[in-house]
Formats: sequence, C-alpha cells, structure tokens
Amino acid sequence: MITDTFDGYLRRLGVIDPGAPSAEGLFALQRAHLERVSYDNIDIQLGRPPGIDPGAAARRIAAGLGGYCYHLNGAFALLLDALGYDVSLHVGGVYRDAGSREVSGGHLALTVRVDGEAYWVDTGLGDSPYEPLPLREGTYEQGGFRYVMRRLEPLEGEGPGWSMLSSDMHMPRMNFRDAPARTSDFQAMHTWLSTSADSPFVRTLALFRRDARGTDVLRGRVLSRVEPVKGTTERELTTPEEFYETLATVFRRHNDDLTHEDRTALWERVDGAHAAWLASGKG
Repeated sequence: MITDTFDGYLRRLGVIDPGAPSAEGLFALQRAHLERVSYDNIDIQLGRPPGIDPGAAARRIAAGLGGYCYHLNGAFALLLDALGYDVSLHVGGVYRDAGSREVSGGHLALTVRVDGEAYWVDTGLGDSPYEPLPLREGTYEQGGFRYVMRRLEPLEGEGPGWSMLSSDMHMPRMNFRDAPARTSDFQAMHTWLSTSADSPFVRTLALFRRDARGTDVLRGRVLSRVEPVKGTTERELTTPEEFYETLATVFRRHNDDLTHEDRTALWERVDGAHAAWLASGKG
C-alpha cells in the first residue's frame, strides 16, 4: 500500500510511476536512490543519531535527508515491499581486509527476488554498485568498476552466505548471511556505531553519492570525486558557505533541518577534526 510517505519518497527519487515489480523497475529504483539520496552521518556528528525504525527512515528520506546503511537500506526495503517486491533483510558487515569472513552486523544487506532471479540490492554502502548484482557467483562490471560475488560456506558465526569484493570501493569486502534478519538485529550495533567515541561514524563526517560515472565523497573538509577512467580528484572546502553549498548541490541533501546553531556546531566540529588530521601528519 502506497501512503503519503511513500509518495514523498518516490518524488525524492524522481519516480512518477514505479510500475509492477520487475527487474527493470528494481534497477531503476536503485539507480535513482543512489543518485538522489546521500549516505551521510550528519546527525551522528551533531550528537543526535536517529533511530533505525524503517518507517521513520522513510519519512526522513521523503523530507530530503539521508542516513547510513540501517536507514537507507531499511527504508528502501520498506518501499520495495510496499511496491510488491519480495525483499529480505540480512545481517552483514564491511571490511578493509579482503580476506575477512566476519559478519559483524555493521551492515544491513538486502536481497530481492523478481522475474525468477535473486539480486543483491544495496543503497547503503556509500559507494555501492550502481545497479543490483545477481545473487550468483561471478564477476560483474558496471561503468568501469568491477565487483565479484562469491558464495561462502561457512562465514564466521552461524550459517552460509555471500561476499562481494571490489578493489574500487572504500571497503573492499562486504559479507552477509543467507538467513533473513529483522531491524531489531541491528539495534545494538547501531547504538555503538552512532554513539561510541571509538566509532568511525562519530570520529569523522562522511558523505557519499553514487552515479553512473563514479562517486562523490566528502570526508571532513576533503571533497573527492572517484571515477575509474579519470581516477580520483580532490579539493578542500575552506568556508562554511562552501561546505553547506556542497551538501545541497553535490549530495542533494536538504539542509532545512539544520538550525543556525546546528550549522555552526557542525562546521566547527568538521574544521577542528580537519586541523587535528593535518597536525597528525596524515594530511
């Protein structure tokens, strides 16, 4: 059933008529989601992390905001279900170690079955593949980026699952279990990721937006563009005006929810972290 929230969600995606469930429709929805809804941790940076209830996340997206995997994939699953798709949630995790078989619960993964095929669907990795990947072992190319799907029996912990590997992504490995999951399975990890001083989401501002040619990335004050043909270009954002203009234009995030005090606090936090990063000698 399509409610006012889902109408607003579809308008955010630029989708007038999603049609009946189909592989073509699923691909179009994922492309639109990645292009128009940013992956971001702005509310975590401001010390007010939103909950991961899928309905609330869908309302955030309809209002022009973003989130990270629990919000983006949780809301997308709810939308797909409302449109008649056969969608499942899965416990996953992302890793710098390309050999990891761990499944930490730090990522919410989706699978969708449509037109006799199963797909891995993801709008919550930041630099996700632009389109769903078949849930079959193989190597897949999209616009110069390469992704490898592998069957894993077993993963660490309970049950078999799947792994996606790509040297083109900031985290080269994502694993998830076959078993269906519930939103509550991610609550404890969300609490840690969104509140712990040791969490990368608390330490560093991060935004991503994917399109057909590549990925826009903002970490702190450093804006990057990653494309397989042109490589990576980057520049520093030097003023709060430039920073907020970038959020609105490059990442398509509506900033109406941010008060003057929010904007000042966020910029001071980002600027201070950038100065500390430069002082550490890593810049």
